[in-house]
Amino acid sequence: MGLLQTTARRPDPRSTRDVVLDRATRGVGVATAAYAITTLVRPRVLSDPTALGSSTGVAVLVRTVGDRDTTSGLALALTPRGPAQRLALPVRAASDAGDAVVFGLSSLPSAARKKAVGVAALWSAVNVALLLARR
Repeated sequence: MGLLQTTARRPDPRSTRDVVLDRATRGVGVATAAYAITTLVRPRVLSDPTALGSSTGVAVLVRTVGDRDTTSGLALALTPRGPAQRLALPVRAASDAGDAVVFGLSSLPSAARKKAVGVAALWSAVNVALLLARR
């Protein structure tokens, strides 16, 4: 084959919708993992806006959540399309929904509690929407 000769590309058998959903899912996974890694390195990224404080115990708990979110975010970003990715989405959604419930039931200051509940609920909803869109 000569330098100027090109090979015909085979069309992607997946629909445009599937490609967009796959990229969106992976993007959510990358964003989740990136934020979570940030909280592992600097727990105050989460503890300050939520008014949790800055004790050693708070840092340990924030890092625990950061570890969970890093793992589930990477699962969304790196698993192959199909059953594994479909399992990772509800796991991620349930984690964020659980965070929203825990923050909502907390005795944190009202503004911080509302912010934390809103952010967690929004991320849970994004994951549920991606899951439902695949059906």
